[in-house]
Amino acid sequence: MIFKKYQRQIVNFVLGSISIGFVALTILIIIFPHSFVDLKFSQEMQEHQNPFLDTMMKAASWFGYFPGSAIVVLLGSMVFFIFKYRKEALFVLLTSISGLISSVIKMLVNRPRPSAPDVRIVQKVYEQSFPSGHVLFYIVYFGFLIVLMYQLKTIPKMIRIAVAVFSAMLIFAIPFSRIYLGAHWFTDVLGGFLLGMLCLYLLCIFYFRKTAANERKAKS
Repeated sequence: MIFKKYQRQIVNFVLGSISIGFVALTILIIIFPHSFVDLKFSQEMQEHQNPFLDTMMKAASWFGYFPGSAIVVLLGSMVFFIFKYRKEALFVLLTSISGLISSVIKMLVNRPRPSAPDVRIVQKVYEQSFPSGHVLFYIVYFGFLIVLMYQLKTIPKMIRIAVAVFSAMLIFAIPFSRIYLGAHWFTDVLGGFLLGMLCLYLLCIFYFRKTAANERKAKS
């Protein structure tokens, strides 16, 4: 009861803290694009290397590269549309906006990618480094799938569990994958996580607002 009474204040505090954290981190990256913490974290992550782990980390990152990202967004949206979840299909498509947000911030911050010999580059990429577009996309897309699996009780339970578990595994794996592959610094994935949480929250606000409006319309 007490939590419900102060729910809005708690949510606003958490979101405000995340926003301030992201802005502060961005300013820090602009002023100090190279840091000892980032280098140490990458070296620790890459300390244990083998071909199998290389393959697994590449597989975990596949969904964030083109055409992988386009395939999962279009396929996910198509499945929801076919099974008459048209509003959900639209919102799944909207998760692709995260790529545009990431690209704009990358150009503004213009942080270089990790490079040899500081770190081992397993998978070479050429865009700017901050924030991690992969982490941002995974938080928004797969995070929203988890929200939908919790929300849509009409979907068979086993399917909802399978999709939610798979999505959660990818969200958990992607920060480690990006650092292990030498594609990002620790602060890049942290920035992607913070920005992803903000974008996911905004997406959910519009989704649930539209859902509530549709329910009121159906009752009237």
